[in-house]
Amino acid sequence: MQIGFAVPQYGVFADPDFIRRASADLEAMGYHSLWAGDRVLVPLAPSDRYPGGDGEIPPAFTRFFDPLAALTLAAVSTRDVRLGTSTLNALWQPPVVLARALASLDLASHGRLDVGIGLGWLRDEYTAAGVPWRGRGLRLEETLDLMEALWADKVVEHEGPLWTVPPSHVDLKPFQHPRPPILLAGFTPAALERVGRRADGWLGAAMPPAYLTSLWEVALRAAERAGRDPSALRLVVRVNPVITDAPAPADRVPRAGTVRQLADYLLGLTELGVHEAFVDVQPAESSQARFMEVAQELIGLVGG
Repeated sequence: MQIGFAVPQYGVFADPDFIRRASADLEAMGYHSLWAGDRVLVPLAPSDRYPGGDGEIPPAFTRFFDPLAALTLAAVSTRDVRLGTSTLNALWQPPVVLARALASLDLASHGRLDVGIGLGWLRDEYTAAGVPWRGRGLRLEETLDLMEALWADKVVEHEGPLWTVPPSHVDLKPFQHPRPPILLAGFTPAALERVGRRADGWLGAAMPPAYLTSLWEVALRAAERAGRDPSALRLVVRVNPVITDAPAPADRVPRAGTVRQLADYLLGLTELGVHEAFVDVQPAESSQARFMEVAQELIGLVGG
């Protein structure tokens, strides 16, 4: 199993100089990948509860560096580490604009980009972006259709319910052919079915093992029904721990625990068929030095 780490991006870590330095250091430590998330605001009275922890949106989310800008800084500061979005709220931008930005990043990184896409959970952000909350699944399907055409076709032409592109030349193509890997997030049956039907993998999250594997099976069965090879799909798991000095009770791991407990949890994911896992400590940490200390200690325990 490959191990990744979240690129520093929000709260006190939303510092371009630190993003550059930390990305280079994380690669040197032996991390396989760096991942960036996507938030645009924190409402004073949120329309929805945060889906993790106690339901309160982490205060660090009020200062959030753009994910593609963060990964661009990481790209020019590293040579080999993979760069992923987990997750990019792709529906907030027109597909023609987003496809260009992602192709540019894939070119800048010489083909190291993994495009992880989600639909988000906060209706307020959709309102602020001027995008309807209803119909997100269909909007995502057409977004994927159009981006794949923009990345692969010599002459791009599209006419759908939401967007129309006249026959056009769009010669900026990604470094990876025919496109960067697309990983989709989500936990509903429809989301997992979409993973199996048209994505390269699923962006999961730390959860009880039985629940994780049951959701993964939904995606694998959908791949079989679509005539695709289920074994070609990747399972990537995000872990957002609170690092403690003293061991946490077993039922709180990996939501909280020592670095040793976190490492043991990550090593156990291999038995569940997880291909890659990455750790994000930014919501619970407030020191750049501590951020790097945790990263160094963790990779020393789990290996690169």
